[in-house]
This record gives sequence, C-alpha cells and structure tokens, in this order.
Amino acid sequence: MAMKINQNDVQMPQKEEGEKEEDRSMSRSDRSVQVKRKSSGSGDDSLGSLPKHPRCPLTPSLSPRKRTTSQSKTEPPLLRTNKRTIYTAGRPPWYNVTGTTFKEAFVIGLCGGSASGKTTVANKIIEALDVPWVVLLSMDSFYKVLTKDEQELAAKNEYNFDHPEAFDFELLVTVLRKLKKGKSIKVPVYDFTSHCRRKEWKTVYGANVVIFEGILAFANKELLKLLDMKVFVDTDSDIRLVRRLKRDISDRGRDINGVIKQYNKFVKPSFEQYIEPTVQVADIVVPRGGENFVALDLIVQHVHSQLEKVWSALASAHQGQPLPKTLSVLESTPQVRGMHTIIRNKDTNRDEFIFYSKRLMRLLIEHALSFLPLKPVQVETPQGSIYEGKRLSGKRVTGVSILRAGETMEQALMHVCKDIRLGKILIQTNHDTGEPELHYLRLPKDISEDYVILMDSTVSTGAAALMAVRVLLDHDVQEDKIFLLSLLMAEMGVHSVAYAFPKVRIITTAVDKKVNNEFHIIPGIGNFGDRYFGTDTPSDWTESD
Repeated sequence: MAMKINQNDVQMPQKEEGEKEEDRSMSRSDRSVQVKRKSSGSGDDSLGSLPKHPRCPLTPSLSPRKRTTSQSKTEPPLLRTNKRTIYTAGRPPWYNVTGTTFKEAFVIGLCGGSASGKTTVANKIIEALDVPWVVLLSMDSFYKVLTKDEQELAAKNEYNFDHPEAFDFELLVTVLRKLKKGKSIKVPVYDFTSHCRRKEWKTVYGANVVIFEGILAFANKELLKLLDMKVFVDTDSDIRLVRRLKRDISDRGRDINGVIKQYNKFVKPSFEQYIEPTVQVADIVVPRGGENFVALDLIVQHVHSQLEKVWSALASAHQGQPLPKTLSVLESTPQVRGMHTIIRNKDTNRDEFIFYSKRLMRLLIEHALSFLPLKPVQVETPQGSIYEGKRLSGKRVTGVSILRAGETMEQALMHVCKDIRLGKILIQTNHDTGEPELHYLRLPKDISEDYVILMDSTVSTGAAALMAVRVLLDHDVQEDKIFLLSLLMAEMGVHSVAYAFPKVRIITTAVDKKVNNEFHIIPGIGNFGDRYFGTDTPSDWTESD
C-alpha cells in the first residue's frame, strides 16, 4: 500500500509484510523520491535494526541561496578578494544550561554509485538549506594509504577502490563523530594521480549541518549510527559510466581503456555487491540526482524543522538563572559610574567617548590581571634587603581581540603588559540567521600554554564570544586560562558564555539586564565601534554580536 503525492514526483511506499523482493524492484526512474520505513532485523548485525528517524514534511518552497561551506576537498576555506583574504571556518557551538552540547550537528549521509551525482545533490542541498554553516565531507578523502605492491596494482588499474577494504573506516568514524559534536577536525587530502595521501591535512571546523557523501557511506554500521538522515542517489548505470569516463580522464589522468577495464572488473561488481543493497537502509531515494527538486526540497524541509527546534529552545535556555560565580564586575565606584555616564550619553562627542572609554579599559585590564595566579618570590632591594614579592606563575599572557571593536582595548593592554603578544579574530553576525561567522583568524604561535585575555567592547547575546572561545579551545588553550574582558555585557551574554564554558573567567565593568530584538544591550552604550571609530554603519549591521 502506498500513499502517492503526484505520482511522477513523490512516492512514499510502505513495505507490506511478506512482500517479495522483486515486487519492490520496479524501475526507480518512475519515481522521484522514496521514503522508506525500516523493516525490523532479527540479529545484531542486521542493518534493519537501526533506529528510525523522523520523516520529512512535504512543503515545497525552494529558494536557492549560496552559502559558504567547508569541504574536505583540496580547496582551502578561504575567500580571496582584491583587498584581503577572509578565513571562512568555524561556527558557534550550541550549549544548554549545564554547559554540555545542546544539540549535535545534523548529519546527512549521501550514498550512491560512482559518478551518481552525490556531490551535485550535496551542493544543491547546501544552496537551499539557507543555514549559516555547512560542512561537506567526502569519503574520497579517506582512502587507505597503499602499500608499494598496492600502488603498483593501482597504476595498472588492478586495485579495487570500490571495495570496503579500500577505505579507512576507523579514521572516518572518528572524524565524523568529532564533527557531529561540533569539534574541529583534520581531514586527509588524497591524491588520485599518485594514489597516496598528501603530506598536508586540511582543518575543518564544526557546523550546523554536516553532509557526508561517499559510495560506501551506508556500508559501515558505526557510520550509520552517526547519520540523522540517509539519502541514496539513484542514477542509471549508463549515465554513471559516461560521467566516470569524463571525470577520470580529465581530472585524474587516466586513459579510456584503463577506466573501462576498471569499471567492468571492479566498479560495476562492487556496486552490485556492496552499494546497491544499502538502498534498503536509506530514508530517501533520489532518482535523477540534482535535478530532482521535489526530493531536494523534502530533505531541506526536514533539516529546517530539526534546526528550528534547537533555535526555539535556545531562546529561553537561561531565563531566570542567577549570575554565574565566574563573573567579576569592576566595583561601581563614583569614578566608574561617572565614566559610564559619559560614554553611555548619546550626546557625548567622539573625543570624550574615546578618552573615557580608554580610562575604563585600563581599569578593567588592571582588575583582570589581579586574577592571574602568582607565586611568591624574593628579590633584593638596592639597599640590600630582601623583599617578599609575587610573580606570574604561568608561562606568559597573550591578548586576543575580537575585531573590530575589541581591537580598541589592545592599547590599554599593551600599556599594562609590556611586550605582550597579540592575536586577532574577526567575527560578524549573519543578519538573516542571527548567528556569528568567523571570517579571519591570526593567533600567535605556541598559544596553548598561555593565559589568554580575550577582548571585546560589548557582549550582548554572547554568540561572538562563544565562537572566539571555541576557536581558542580548538588551538589547545586551556579553558581555565581564558579571561573574557568586555566594557559592557548583557545578562544573556554572561549566561551564554558561563554555561557553555564554566571555567572561563568573565570580567566586565557593568552588566545590563536586557537585549532587544536587534541584539542591542538595553540601556546599553550604542554601537561601540561606530562611536569609537566615527563611522556610520547600515541599520541592519551590529558589532560582533
């Protein structure tokens, strides 16, 4: 029995009990999408025993929009312009009030025969998803390192690259598991001409959505457990052969006879033995690949519905929570309150705004340095007496500013800490989604053992600060050695950072209660960067957060 919604586009069959295999082997070209219900397997090794996943809502509304993606190909995650190079890697992690990951990344698995159009389908999904960050992970990056004998076989087109033994599933599962948790990973880069891995590996940061594609994406039980949606791309074998000929000859330096020989000896038999049977575990079957817009929209709608659950829960995650113990607010002396009065006043001119902001920054940094661990030391004074003093017990202190407004605090830090090393992170909010995106990163070498003073002028939602801390952790900086400094914070931002990273020290001169719909702190200070640098920004752009 099947429920049909436009027979030529979408078909959702339900397998009847006792249904024969040949009854379900109808030509897939007669349908666009097949959403399957799993049959219950009897043994532990049965693929049918895997847990079910929610089905996709049928609400077609494609509005393709290109997004920046991190891919496991050889291209670096960089956007080059005539003025600068933008580093496009990273995303904010999602956390709940206990400090643990709120929701793992949504992982879509794309499986299908060689040259079936999996990458095309993946790119179409990325364009239509309209989410700020997507990672495209290709199984092609995880071929095993060949021995000398295997390389000789590969040079003669006698090595089976379509067999499960050709892939490093152990490394692949480890990498995908880390990506699902939002962690950065290193992906090998495979050279198809020399049949070996290149020396350099590519760093990829976590994402909201991970799309994993490969010919044997469904062939490993551990991999299947990591997939939230399984899509099988079904393309006619003749079309796949033509595509493979074009690709292997033009892109991989093969000759036509070698490609055909390899196809008949390895590719076709492996597809029939290892790849085609895995269609049974797929949630969705997509014939015609990237041109099947109904199928693509079905996938996109389901992913959106899952992400919306996360976003709605995050909006109220920290309401009513007490301010964390890791927060330290500079004492509100008459001097401090007077300086706040001046810089908060909308009529204060730029010169006075800069002058009193710098005074507050200096006080803030001096206050922050008092939390650094010190060890007792003895020094001899010019009079020959011994003085019992203190000295930093750590290796050194490094400053990292969140551009652009955080850079204004660097001068005060350099005045207090002589010869301090500085790093920079550029994070800007995507105004369609409200999420920050990492555009530029420059950190000093060997930062992992340092105490890091992370600086931003204001913290409203905490989104930019979350991403900045995540980047520091990805560079092996210890969480309890990170000090987040800001002139002004909103309670929402304080909670977000504290619950996500409970060991990070949060230091500010004042905490305001509210954040409005434009993510501005209320009563606030206005756009600090504009007021400090004397620039006018479009109304839909906000500083960092």
